[in-house]
Parts: sequence; structure tokens; C-alpha cells
Amino acid sequence: MTTEIQTIAFTVPLLPGMTDTDRRVMNACWQGDRRSEYEASRRRLGITRERVWIQPGPDGDAALVVVESADVQAALAGVASSPEPFDRWFRDHCRAVHGIDLEAGFPPPELVLDFRA
Repeated sequence: MTTEIQTIAFTVPLLPGMTDTDRRVMNACWQGDRRSEYEASRRRLGITRERVWIQPGPDGDAALVVVESADVQAALAGVASSPEPFDRWFRDHCRAVHGIDLEAGFPPPELVLDFRA
């Protein structure tokens, strides 16, 4: 039996002056000293893939995020509510660089086109 993977993509603005901080933290999670904690968190939350890009724009930089999971809604709810130290630290990071309180809820984007050949 194969489980279908769900995907969600969203953009969150970076607060002024926080791009380099976000870049450093994402790199620490991907390839640095936070990697093992990050990977354990994502496994625990059921996230099978997560990608983040930084996109410059006329109104400032933004992070483009793609998350894949068998249950995206449950995975994102876990990120917002997990009591684990890494997950609390990650929420604090999101609040500092994006101004977003994940614990208060984060409305999902609306899918308006889904073409697949």
C-alpha cells in the first residue's frame, strides 16, 4: 500500500535585516550544527521533504517554503504545537525573522491551479 504524499507551498516575508540570519539558520539545519535535531524533528512530525528558498523582491526578501508529508495539515500543526526543544526554538526563529507566531495559527495558501501531465 502506497501513501500519497501531500505538498504545500507558501511564501513568508522576511523582516528587514533578517535575511542573513534566516540564511544562516536554514544552513545550520540543512548542513550544520542543527542538522540532527532538525532531521529528528521532521521525522517525528511526518515531514518527508522540506525546501526553502530566499527570494529577493521589490518590497523585501521572502522565504519560499515547500513541505511534503503524508498529512501536511497534521505536520504543520505539529510544528506549531510541539513541546520539543528544537521545535520551540524553530518557532522562536520564525517569530524573529518573519514576525509570524506559528502557535497562533498560520492560514494555508489557496490552491488555484494544479496541472499534472
